[in-house]
This record gives sequence, structure tokens and C-alpha cells, in this order.
Amino acid sequence: MRNYRDSDYAVNKNAKGIVYRFADQTVEITLKDYLRENPTKTAADFEALKAMSDEDYYETDRSGYRQTWKNTSFNTLDEDETVIFAVPSVEDTVIEQDEAEAAFAKRQSLVARALDKLTEIQRRRYLLYHVKGLSTWQIAEHEGANQKSIHESLQAAEKKIKKVLSEG
Repeated sequence: MRNYRDSDYAVNKNAKGIVYRFADQTVEITLKDYLRENPTKTAADFEALKAMSDEDYYETDRSGYRQTWKNTSFNTLDEDETVIFAVPSVEDTVIEQDEAEAAFAKRQSLVARALDKLTEIQRRRYLLYHVKGLSTWQIAEHEGANQKSIHESLQAAEKKIKKVLSEG
């Protein structure tokens, strides 16, 4: 493993300026250089840029470290060290998030379509029962209706909803 003090992150973090490392040279931009090149900027702007640079180098360093660990044989790792393999890649995370958002949007669309198939009374009773958690007795008391009619209304609503959901 490389010496930590030689890492881009460590060099940038420990420097007063912002360090850029290239294959053939290392360049450090100091506060004085920054202000000379950007007369409308302030020392606070430089500090914000330095903090962003440190964070970027840190993330790059951690990413490289995680990739190195991915290339290590399982047989050489302790049980505690295998935890790092449970971390999904950024690409996998983004793909899963996109798929989850698409699935959520599809479910929302189905729910809206299913609720649109209900009568106003069925929709109100269905939402009171399933969203607010009221019992059929509480809904009947609230509406001044018979509990049996509330129950039948909910059954009819559920039947309509199941039909919409089965159609996909």
C-alpha cells in the first residue's frame, strides 16, 4: 500500500494552498496567487474552494481505497474486513435509485387511477379507513350511517381497486 503522506489528499490537506498533482509536476495555488488572478474574490472564497478541493481529494482517495479492497481475495480478509464489500458502487446506487423512483411513480399512477374509479363516497370512506385508520364503526358514527353500509361500501371499493391493479 502506498504511503499515506504521499497521497494527493494528504498533500492537498496539509498544504496552505490548493495542490494540483500532474504526472510530471505538482503545482500549489496559494491565497496570494488566487487573489492576484481573481481580484473580485476574497480570502473566504479561497477557503471555500480549498475546502471543496480537500473534500474532492478525500472522496477520490476513499474511492481508490474501496476499489483496491474490491480487488483483494476474500480468503485474505478477516470477517470484519469483508464489511467493505457490502457497500454498493455509485453506479449501482444511482441505478437502484432511478428504478425505485420509476417504480414509485408507477405505483402513484396506479393508486390515482384506482381512486379515480371509486365514487366520491367510496373514496372518502376508503381513505378514512385505510389512511386515517378509522374503524367502520367510527366512520359510520362520523357520517351518521349504518356500519353495515360502510362495510359494504369498503368491500365494493376494494373490489374496484383490485380490478384496476390486476389490469396493471
